[in-house]
Amino acid sequence: MNMQSLMQQAQRLQREITKKKEEIDQEIFLGKYEWVELSFNGKKELQSFKITKEGPINDDDKEMLEDMILLAIKDSFKKIDEETEKKLGQYSSMGGLM
Repeated sequence: MNMQSLMQQAQRLQREITKKKEEIDQEIFLGKYEWVELSFNGKKELQSFKITKEGPINDDDKEMLEDMILLAIKDSFKKIDEETEKKLGQYSSMGGLM
């Protein structure tokens, strides 16, 4: 292989990586836990937040609701990380391209 061919291959791989990353960034990932639903895009930017509990939230529920929010965030981020690994994991050994 000559240098020009290697450069073309590297550029093609870079385009593939960029395309897959853009796909992930555009995708919406729903995180849920009990009374909480939220969604993030692939850049981990919050897109929506919803409390699904009907009726009032009393003081006893407040701490539990805070925990549910954290768990829903972790659920979304886990899904984003799994999708990123699925689509881009094959390129992880090519550190210079990512």
